[in-house]
Amino acid sequence: MKRTVPVDDAVGMVLPHDITEIVKDKFKGRAFKKGHIIREEDVEHLKRLGKEHIYVLQLGPEEIHENEAAEILANALAGPGAVLSSEPVEGKIAINAGCDGLLKINKEALNQFNLLGEVMCATLHTNTPVKKGENIAATRLIPLVSKRAIVEQAAAIADDGKPVVEVKELRRARAGLIITGNEVFHGKIKDKFENVLRQKLAELGSDVISVIFAPDDIDMIADAITKSIDNGADLIITSGGMSVDPDDVTRMGIAKAGATDCFYGTPVLPGAMFLSGRIGDIPVLGLPACGMFHNITVFDLILPRILTGETIGREEFAEMGHGGLCRNCKRCQYPVCNFGK
Repeated sequence: MKRTVPVDDAVGMVLPHDITEIVKDKFKGRAFKKGHIIREEDVEHLKRLGKEHIYVLQLGPEEIHENEAAEILANALAGPGAVLSSEPVEGKIAINAGCDGLLKINKEALNQFNLLGEVMCATLHTNTPVKKGENIAATRLIPLVSKRAIVEQAAAIADDGKPVVEVKELRRARAGLIITGNEVFHGKIKDKFENVLRQKLAELGSDVISVIFAPDDIDMIADAITKSIDNGADLIITSGGMSVDPDDVTRMGIAKAGATDCFYGTPVLPGAMFLSGRIGDIPVLGLPACGMFHNITVFDLILPRILTGETIGREEFAEMGHGGLCRNCKRCQYPVCNFGK
């Protein structure tokens, strides 16, 4: 049960919820915390915040307060690799990344959760790379008080099987790079792929253990891949030779090396001529030349998913068409953008 009391008559009463203060461009936060005992000097401050009345709460056994609800909801939503903020603030609890990794959102369950109406959960996009401590989701009860049954229903949806909010750690790969192309192999131009790939892998915690240069020759490309695996590589990345020219034979070299489940071509720009396959349990990624020109390509979207153990096939590629067009911003801010989302 809720009743209101004029703020002038509320001295000595206990606030039943946080009261927010907003100062444009300067501050948004908690002016008064739930449980605060209202003092004479608080009355004018509360009035400046537009609070002419305050609530006095008396909850029945079937009702629940926003703070208790937030804790129940957040605990149900947070899966492996996700941790909760210490306490509800303004009725909301943040869910943060407990480790560096790749954010995974169970979109279907999230949608069912939010369809209930009186509860909410907002998240970052699924497949977003995140850092430890980064805010990845937040949840709250929308009204101050609701039926306990609604919160229990929402928690049951969130806690039914696959986690709604999860951060998957990336394995530390031992990558073998195969740099293809006659022009590089014969020293006509200097290779630019190696340094780019080394940096991208290092940012995700992986190592390059070998670099082999191969001309546009199917057998030599296949031999280079085999040699790299024999030397301990558990991830193969080839660069170049993925286009439609007669000399672009990298795909055939990958196939001759024993690759299976190869999927060539994505609805992502840049990166339409990308390839994903496997040799046994070892992922093989074939990069087109756009990876040397553009800062971010489909490779940056796929690599973290590969490092979580995910298999990328035609269905996964097809889903990437929505959001798969890079805006080629003058100042790249990926992943804080729409690309890949």
